[in-house]
Amino acid sequence: MATAETDVEVEAGYEDKALADANRDILRPISAPSWRYWALLGLVLAGVAWGGYAWWVQIDEGLGVAGITHPVMWGVYITLFVFWVGIAHSGTLISAILYLFRSGWRTTINRAAEAMTIFAVMTAGLFPLIHLGRVWYFYYLLPYPSQRMIWPNFSSPLVWDTFAVGTYFTISLLFWYTGLIPDIAALRDKFRGWKNKLYGALSLGWEGTVEEWRHYRRAYLYMAGIATPLVLSVHSVVSWDFAMAVTPGWHSTIFAPYFVAGAIFSGIAMVITIMVPLRWAFGLEDYVTEYHFGNMAKMLLLTSLIVGYSYAAEYFLAWYTDHPIEQASFLWRATGGYSLPFWIMVFCNVVVPAALWFRKVRTSIPALFAISIFVNIGMFYERFVIIVTSLAHEFEPAAWGMYQPSWVEISILGGSFAWFFLWFLLFSKTLPTISIAEVKEHIAHAQGGHHE
Repeated sequence: MATAETDVEVEAGYEDKALADANRDILRPISAPSWRYWALLGLVLAGVAWGGYAWWVQIDEGLGVAGITHPVMWGVYITLFVFWVGIAHSGTLISAILYLFRSGWRTTINRAAEAMTIFAVMTAGLFPLIHLGRVWYFYYLLPYPSQRMIWPNFSSPLVWDTFAVGTYFTISLLFWYTGLIPDIAALRDKFRGWKNKLYGALSLGWEGTVEEWRHYRRAYLYMAGIATPLVLSVHSVVSWDFAMAVTPGWHSTIFAPYFVAGAIFSGIAMVITIMVPLRWAFGLEDYVTEYHFGNMAKMLLLTSLIVGYSYAAEYFLAWYTDHPIEQASFLWRATGGYSLPFWIMVFCNVVVPAALWFRKVRTSIPALFAISIFVNIGMFYERFVIIVTSLAHEFEPAAWGMYQPSWVEISILGGSFAWFFLWFLLFSKTLPTISIAEVKEHIAHAQGGHHE
């Protein structure tokens, strides 16, 4: 009789694969990428170049070319910072939690989720610098005394974010690299010449002995255990950027769990958005199957329900406090000048994912891809609504105002997505996007159960 775990892997389709197939299929994109890869690479390079040009215009002419104005001093840049930090925090969290719960289906998504974390942090880290305007003064964000013995302002959210993002990037990078070591050794054995030397150095002398595997498993488990609570605490710090202020709509204790739930929600959507074209472009249909997408769809539906509950809880708390300014702020959010972004947010994050209640939708990869795009759009608008509407409609009616992003901000927005996908494409050409070692382990289990 096959075990329950083996049954799951048989359902995933691994019983028809040999161990040698995993090396050949997963490493194929590294040695011989198709024309689709080069077309995508050219497209994202053009996007990065245009975003870089827009940033140069802002540096040359000043922050006035952006649409930021009183009373909205945080606009698209801080919206994108929170958006990309949310994407980043979810990647390692998804991989670490699924590993701690021994979910076998994580095998094909964990590497993409962990890589997504690294590149999203690299993208998010740009926006505090872009938002500064005078980017050459960025060192004032760092927690050390300057040459004039002026300490940074530790009550500033920018300093909190420096600690939070720096800490999270470090553990995420270590977690990602540790998982890669056995696969880098496979690349070392595949190539000759300078590639053999490079991958040999990165593999840290890995030989695959029993002792090495024992230490590897233990280190990976410890880092998964460290990363899980760290994600919760770090993204809570990002939420405190807002919750510690007295601005209507921000000053709420719900923000920490609200931001964490939103981060997981947007991260799952981004994993799906990445894995669908990756599966098609690299011919990985036998490894990333409908079974794996079905499980991701269930997680997406669960987190959508949590996010929808958070939206309702925000309005309930505004009503329950009986605070007229808080109530007016939330009413204006849904009916005022920014009502369109608000209802786009609700539609994309609550209404569209409700289709996942139906099994035919969960197992339809095109439908799931479309839903993930809607969720990414909705989560951007969620951060926009939180930041902009509260600043535009604060306590004093005479200070109310509207904010309209300029072409510079929109160009940098597009450039940030191109920057993110550029790093992911470079990663997919250099390192395996699926864990070979874990796939081989599941192939062995599936074949063992199949022949019993």
